[in-house]
Order: sequence, then C-alpha cells, then structure tokens
Amino acid sequence: MTKRLEGRVALVTGASRGLGRAAAIALAKEGAHVIATARTEGGLTELDDEIREAGGSATLVPVDIKDFPAIDRLGAAIFERWKKLDILIGNAGVLGKLTPVAHVDQKMWDEVMAVNVTANYRLIRSMDPLLRLSDAGRAVFMTSGLAQKCWAYWGPYSISKAALEAMVKTYAAETATTAIRSNCFSPGATRTSMRASAMPGEDPMSLPHPDAVAAQMIPMCEASFDDNGGVWKYAPEGLFKQY
Repeated sequence: MTKRLEGRVALVTGASRGLGRAAAIALAKEGAHVIATARTEGGLTELDDEIREAGGSATLVPVDIKDFPAIDRLGAAIFERWKKLDILIGNAGVLGKLTPVAHVDQKMWDEVMAVNVTANYRLIRSMDPLLRLSDAGRAVFMTSGLAQKCWAYWGPYSISKAALEAMVKTYAAETATTAIRSNCFSPGATRTSMRASAMPGEDPMSLPHPDAVAAQMIPMCEASFDDNGGVWKYAPEGLFKQY
C-alpha cells in the first residue's frame, strides 16, 4: 500500500522529544524522509532508532535553533542533497517563566522570542526557496490557544505565539499564488514535559499522548491539503479549523 508521504522530504525542529519526536516518527511512518533537528544528540539518536524500527529513514542534525547562521547552512545542505523541501514542521519552542509581565527579565524575554519567533522567521527565510522547489510545499508551525486567551502570567509565551501566528498568516498571504501552503497547528493540552513544567499538579495521564496529537498533523502535510493561513486544532474526534 502506498504511504501518504512517500518520497517527501520533511524537516522537523525540536524533534528529540514530545510533539516534535512524535511528529518525526509519524512522518517517517508515512514514507517521508525526516531531517530531524534538536540540541540533544542523544535524543536524536534514540529518535533515529525508533524511526528505523518503524521502517523509516532520517537525517540527524544536532543544532541549537538559536544558532541562526546554522539554519542558513542547513538550508544550503538540504538543497545540495535533495534540491527541495516538501514539509517544514516548526515545532521547537520554549515556555519561559510564568510571571507577571512587569517582572519578566530581559534574558528570559529574549530567549522566548528567539526560539518561538525569530528562529521560525529564519526557518521561513532559509527554507522558502526549497519549499518553492516542491510540487506542494507544506509548512506547519506549532501554536497555542494562549495566543488568543492571554492568561495572566503567561505573557512571553502568549505574546510569542501571537506573533508566530501573525507571521505565518503573512507568509501564507505572500505565497498564496504558489504551491506552498502554510498553517499553524494548536495541539492543546498534551502529555509533554513542557506541559508538566507549566502545570505540575496536573495528572499527565488525563492528557492525550503526543503520538495521538501528532497524527493529526499528517493531513496538513499532504499535497491535497489546500488550506492556507489557518490555525488548525487537535481534537479527539478529529482535526478542525479553529480560525
């Protein structure tokens, strides 16, 4: 049986754990060759073992997503080897510290913005030429309901996700006449280490597993997925467009 993403090349950031790891495995199972990036080489090696066990293939790229010139070098390396990029999953993200906006220190603010916003801008800048070389380039960026809800004490994270959504919608409008389609994916509360650090008293077993959530990203990566500039959300009953 033909796999849904057979022959596609996919880049996943923050792929060593959580939703990034689950997305990388899901993509590989559907036939995509996964270029997996993360800071931790050990986590990437474990991911590679899982992908191989599932019958897939991956290229591992240990890199700090805040090393912006490295993102440019990665784009050049992808062009040299594959001449295109079919799927971009901008997953890497940080929570920051939960604190009043007036108490946010500059170092923490800069860290959250660098990872959640600037790194994704650099990914778009570096990967756009490669996505244009695909017959159906698909870009999916991880957002959050906090981009709209704006809870107290979640300032840097909420602000960064609102900025990310605005950037993705802008990029979608700029590429509307091309074969590229760019959208955001909102996973909701998921059983990840980031969620546990934000909600330490919550029972993680009450939340969906990252594998179940990541599976709903796969349709957004298919050539037949034609929505552009939307925010799509995970739900137990199935993926739906939030706005």
